[in-house]
Amino acid sequence: MEGHTTIGRDNRIFQFASLGAIPQDKKYAGEPCELVIGDRNTIREFCTFNIGSPGDTGVTRVGDDNWLMAYVHLAHDCVVGNHTIFANNSQLAGHVHVGDWAILGGFTVVHQFVRIGDHSMTAMCTLLFADLPPFVMCQGQPAKARSMNFEGLRRRGFSAPRIAAVKAMHKALYRDDLSLQDAIARIGELAQSTPEAHLDVAMMRSFLEQASPQRGIVR
Repeated sequence: MEGHTTIGRDNRIFQFASLGAIPQDKKYAGEPCELVIGDRNTIREFCTFNIGSPGDTGVTRVGDDNWLMAYVHLAHDCVVGNHTIFANNSQLAGHVHVGDWAILGGFTVVHQFVRIGDHSMTAMCTLLFADLPPFVMCQGQPAKARSMNFEGLRRRGFSAPRIAAVKAMHKALYRDDLSLQDAIARIGELAQSTPEAHLDVAMMRSFLEQASPQRGIVR
């Protein structure tokens, strides 16, 4: 552990991890950037988490209750939420944001500035060049959407109406041959027809509306 590194309570950090080293960024010139790690995380062998860079917020951040397996790399300015699982050799380039409850399969590689939504999942050896929306399961090089993470949602206590709303979002995004804007409008209507899922719908709409036109989403 080195640099400006803050680590919360009850973390388990295994041997040979490197936490708080300077970013692998040629522009970095010694600025006082940080790595901030929350509580109750498991960080296995040979993980490398770099501090942030002055080109972003200057902070690489890991939330709480995450399970980060061997050889995981978090480059500068990555933000990882809570309750995530990163299988062995998951690799994030700079400025990647990962939502709560996301699961990255082994050897997943993520391009810089990509966003990964809450409750999403990647298969082993997935290559992500585009944003992965909430709830979506993807696989491939480059990644293609395969389904929604229905089993994961059931395990987390999602009710039947909420899961039905996620199925409807999947249909709008991937099965009805709609443009992204039309899919967003269709998804927005679900907040009225399924009030119990209004927070899930709002999360999906917000994520899609922030998608970069150049990068797009996994489809």
